[in-house]
Amino acid sequence: MNAVIYARYSSHNQREESIEGQLKVCHDFAKKNGYTVVHEYIDRALSGTSDARPDFLRMIEDSSKKGFEYVICYQLDRFARNRYDSATYKARLKKNGVRVLSARENITDDASGILVEGLLESMAEYYSAELAQKIKRGMDINAEKCLCTGGNIALGFKVAPDKHFVIDEETAPIVRRIFEMYASGQTVVQICETLNNQGVKTSRGVPFNKNSLRAMLQNKRYIGVYTYKGKEIPGGMPRIVDDDLFYKVQEIMSKNKKAPAHAKARQEYLLTTKLFCGKCREMMTGIKGNSHTGAAYYYYKCNAAKRKQCSKKAVQKDYIENLVISECRKLLTAENIDKIAREVVALCEREKDSSNLRRIEKLIRNNERKQKNMMDAVSECDIESVRKSLYGEISRLNEEHDTLKSEYAVEKASSVSLTISEVKFFLNQLKKGKADDISYRKTLINVFINAIYLYDDKMTIYFNSGDKPVTIDDDLISAVEASDGFVFNSACSTRKAR
Repeated sequence: MNAVIYARYSSHNQREESIEGQLKVCHDFAKKNGYTVVHEYIDRALSGTSDARPDFLRMIEDSSKKGFEYVICYQLDRFARNRYDSATYKARLKKNGVRVLSARENITDDASGILVEGLLESMAEYYSAELAQKIKRGMDINAEKCLCTGGNIALGFKVAPDKHFVIDEETAPIVRRIFEMYASGQTVVQICETLNNQGVKTSRGVPFNKNSLRAMLQNKRYIGVYTYKGKEIPGGMPRIVDDDLFYKVQEIMSKNKKAPAHAKARQEYLLTTKLFCGKCREMMTGIKGNSHTGAAYYYYKCNAAKRKQCSKKAVQKDYIENLVISECRKLLTAENIDKIAREVVALCEREKDSSNLRRIEKLIRNNERKQKNMMDAVSECDIESVRKSLYGEISRLNEEHDTLKSEYAVEKASSVSLTISEVKFFLNQLKKGKADDISYRKTLINVFINAIYLYDDKMTIYFNSGDKPVTIDDDLISAVEASDGFVFNSACSTRKAR
């Protein structure tokens, strides 16, 4: 199992040596748990503001290369300054199959903290979707009037101040020429080569390629048809190409068109970074298999088993995901929702008075004390050269004071603020969700699941809610398999907590 170490220290309250201390603890943790450290990312003398940490951002970017599965930190405050940053960047790592571990804290963080991060991430998605709906409604209204709805403007057009499309006299002739070239028998490749050699660019300002040219040749806006989400309004656009030329091009394209390959359905493995092998503790990740008939099947398989180093059997993707979703839904009782909301809000309130805020407050007080001492010294000093030196130090302390006040304001503004009613509303919305909705399933797993250890005859689930781990044994698994469908049934009520 490959891992990287992330270490950071701040110039305000830590020494250079603390980096070496962090690295030693992280390497010891990796060795103890069987992780192979492949790289170290270190930010020196930098605060926890994520966008200001070059090695941190490099690590996030490198996670997409699939070279490591874990990020090990000395403790979670080294990873991010606040819950918002932590939720945001953990989500990005998770998409790349990477999990964040703390060398000094339980698994990844305390239960309430993980729950807060899951809620923040999921609530952000929820409200983002709500905002998207409002934006969509505005775009729909504009589309009804044949107005520009934003995005890229097709070559040959420009947008007037009233948002209506008008012909761009500079680029419209290029559009007509492209249609004429194709109608005369030139291929898409030949046309792209000619245009690119002449320095002609697409509407996005980049060279032409086969895809962009084909899309352009099929764009009905060039014959005056306004299009929006499959709807067409003839006469809604100014015309650039006449019908005869346009449909001649469509006829030629239809003849040249080859049968497209079937698009491969992209499968999302919802338990990535959460599902672990009960035998060897390695992460289980998604694989695809095919039956003798060619039908596709999707599984989770232990990474060590893929290397022939573990005997753990693969488990069917839908089966295990459905079972986990069923357990998550059981947490959404009225009693639990009230309990979780209160715990989350209480944690948010505690973190408003975070250690980092207290540290900055102490530095501000020390700065103000030094300034007062300097002013007293100036008032009592009769030596001009010394007074001048003291004024210089006072000026430096003033600048430092302004910097600290700004840092304090940023830290204060970024602290999490949630109300009980907001959290309860969100959790009640989850309770009403549809079990087969992919977004709903992702949210449930993200909010409630910390880790799952899967054996051949049972699995143990660790929840972020702080409840005791739930072990689902072989009898229950057999009962669920026999149900032949979604596992939201009475069979799950026989689970055993151990």
